[in-house]
Amino acid sequence: MTSADLFDYQLPPELIAQAPAERRDGSRLMVVDRTTRAISHRRFSDLPEYLRPGDTLFRNCASVLPARLRGRKSTGGKVECFLLRKTDAVHGSGEIWECRVRPGRRLAVGAAFELGDGSLTGEIAAHQESGSALVRFTARGVESVTAAANRFGEVPLPPYISRTDDSRRERDRERYQTVYAERERQVAVAAPTAGLHFTPGLLEEIRAKGVGTADLTLHVGLGTFRAIATESIEAHPIHRECYEIPVATQRALFPPLSGRRIAVGTTTVRSIEDFLAIHAAPLECMHLAEASLYLHPPRRLRGVDALITNFHQPRSTLLCLVAAFLAPGSRDGIGWLAEIYAEAISRRYRFFSYGDAMLIL
Repeated sequence: MTSADLFDYQLPPELIAQAPAERRDGSRLMVVDRTTRAISHRRFSDLPEYLRPGDTLFRNCASVLPARLRGRKSTGGKVECFLLRKTDAVHGSGEIWECRVRPGRRLAVGAAFELGDGSLTGEIAAHQESGSALVRFTARGVESVTAAANRFGEVPLPPYISRTDDSRRERDRERYQTVYAERERQVAVAAPTAGLHFTPGLLEEIRAKGVGTADLTLHVGLGTFRAIATESIEAHPIHRECYEIPVATQRALFPPLSGRRIAVGTTTVRSIEDFLAIHAAPLECMHLAEASLYLHPPRRLRGVDALITNFHQPRSTLLCLVAAFLAPGSRDGIGWLAEIYAEAISRRYRFFSYGDAMLIL
């Protein structure tokens, strides 16, 4: 068993990025070579220098829904409703969603509330053991709950980012979203943050170099922020997330390969590895599944040759994934990851969602 304490570290609070870099590709980039163990310190705009013709960037195109909705009960008390996912159940002409609701269980089944500008009303249908609730929504003057969220919802920034300025919240609508996100399909409640560093110009430069792209969608959930609370990493109950891999992306994972498979972000890695754990060849249809794979040392990853990722929270399953990628098939990546993070802290890299990036080759 592997102690979760090995994935803990002390981070000065001022290194938690509260806002993105002025330019997306202006963030810093730590480059880690797994063969030589050399570390270089660059800018994200230098990424094309490390790419080769024939390489493929695998990207998570999930778009973030403005999922935090605020409103009031009929008694006047404040309510906050955080949309997690739409269920298959229907409610007349309305929708039923799984949500995080405040004040939580103090809202009894049947309790009703009005959200935003009044175009959306909700009613607690059931409470779940996970702490979330099923909410029946009725929309007036809007086509759907998603449309209402886009009208008055707030971008669901991670809990370590503080916002008091409304103008900054408006900027988050653009910056907490990748430039290649499928905006018409808002399926995530957190951004695939390694992709936030790309600009249209940088992507064009990468394409001109002969590097391809292959897209997939993983519905990033709140579980991505859940810290490991168990003594060992193996005892941690991993969260599940839905993902979709089109046929063209599946084919790009299998030989003949003209270059390296470079994953943009841990969510992309999770989708690829979950797919390859099930299938030994590409399908002839879209692959739709729920990722339940837990990637941690000493696991060996099958479908990723290089990784672009941000710097993650202490005691997170994302750190476990990165450690497994650093030293496939062994636990050596755990100590090496600690050294890399110590280097990042000493050089004042910016951490977490709006922070700097790392390229592991």
